[in-house]
Amino acid sequence: MRAWSSAPGEGHLAFSGEPGGLWRRLGRAPNRLIGVGFTAQGFDMARPYQLMPGAADPRAAFAFDGVTEATIGDHGLFGAAAGIEIDRFDAGLGSPPHALVLARADGFSGNWRRLTEEFLTLHPMIDGAASDLVRADLVFFETPAGGAVYATGSIAWTASLCSDGYANDVARVTGNVLRRFLDPAPFVMPAPDQVPRDDPDAGTPDAADVVEGYRRR
Repeated sequence: MRAWSSAPGEGHLAFSGEPGGLWRRLGRAPNRLIGVGFTAQGFDMARPYQLMPGAADPRAAFAFDGVTEATIGDHGLFGAAAGIEIDRFDAGLGSPPHALVLARADGFSGNWRRLTEEFLTLHPMIDGAASDLVRADLVFFETPAGGAVYATGSIAWTASLCSDGYANDVARVTGNVLRRFLDPAPFVMPAPDQVPRDDPDAGTPDAADVVEGYRRR
């Protein structure tokens, strides 16, 4: 996150003159690469994830093999699996339109704050109790060359792996994903006609067209 404002003369790289600073400010938010981007941080109790409709998609069924509850990660060293620093899916920042939001953690307290680069003045809607942008999204999507991305959306995810001697839902999901990613069978991106069409009157690019462009990268 933006920890300071650059002084005059410090905003460009010395060797090339190119703009420096956060990649997000340069139009390359991490959402474009891994589906999620840093959205908030807080240091009180973490939150569990709730499965989203994307978890039922056959493309991601492998991740939830053996998982029977709609709530996952309600345990761990921080109390739950979504905490400390969290990331969100955001199509406006470049999250791929064919990405699946598998689970979401929200309901954070007022001690959580959105990133400073997302607001210019203090107001009441920047904390976890008021802003729906303070959330952690568990995301999966395929890439054009047969690969895929799985992003937990939380730096605290690994702190929930060891609960009950690793016999827990976070460890199971993580193991399922790692085993599938070790499988040499390639992932297959959905065809553009399999991606839901956006409202043509919304004034935004059609999701299917964006997926086709992503496929050609």
